[in-house]
Amino acid sequence: MSEPLADWPRKYYQPDAGDALIFFVVFGKFGEIGPVSQSSYRCAAIPETVDMQEYKTEVHLQVLNSFREGLLWDLEKEKLGTLREKIEQAPECIVIRGEIPDPSSLNYLRDVVGLSTYLLDHGGCAIYDPQRLKYWSPSEWHSMIFEPGHAVPLAHSIILVSEEANKTKWFHTRGLRKFGRADLSVHRVPADADTAVHELINRFIVFQAEGGVITEGQEIKMKSLPSGLRCHITGDLDDPDFNNIHVEIGVRDSDGPFGF
Repeated sequence: MSEPLADWPRKYYQPDAGDALIFFVVFGKFGEIGPVSQSSYRCAAIPETVDMQEYKTEVHLQVLNSFREGLLWDLEKEKLGTLREKIEQAPECIVIRGEIPDPSSLNYLRDVVGLSTYLLDHGGCAIYDPQRLKYWSPSEWHSMIFEPGHAVPLAHSIILVSEEANKTKWFHTRGLRKFGRADLSVHRVPADADTAVHELINRFIVFQAEGGVITEGQEIKMKSLPSGLRCHITGDLDDPDFNNIHVEIGVRDSDGPFGF
């Protein structure tokens, strides 16, 4: 009889704060799937609300191509090296997707990470995470996602930085819908605040992944950041910058937006 799997708790969990979206695409060529070893892959079961669909080139070429084309693919494919060729030549993909209603623990993520790792080890060549904007090689996935043995929220999300006017920057995240929480946005960040804003965002990523909730009007209290910064919850799931609601952090100016 297998030993019970260790829970992945959410120590700051607050109920009714959001549903988590799981969405991974595993490229490769797969034979018969399962059973998945609990002890080897930390997967108790596929969550009830998560579906696993297999697509093959000879029948579903358009589906496979939809995950290896577009702006992200064009930006990333030159960086992928030999992994790009493996993804392009993969005859199959398995899509793992579903929503977890108001998860009080991260066991759903533990199970899906375990399942994805099993697939990677049994015919897979790469994992695409559209929420994280990342094509994972097997070695990266193992070392950064699976082997730590806990949720690693900073690896499951990304901080994007864009240039704005007057030599300022826009910091914003993607990937926090995976935890059922809002993404983060800070506009008009001056160069001397880069490090502090990175630290703030990382703190909020971990806090929310562990179940915490940022409240409307919440004040930012960090010695390395100016006073008066507050949180404003906005956006919707159709926002292309986030595919999620998000929290704008800053001071509202006369024109409406938040920022430094």
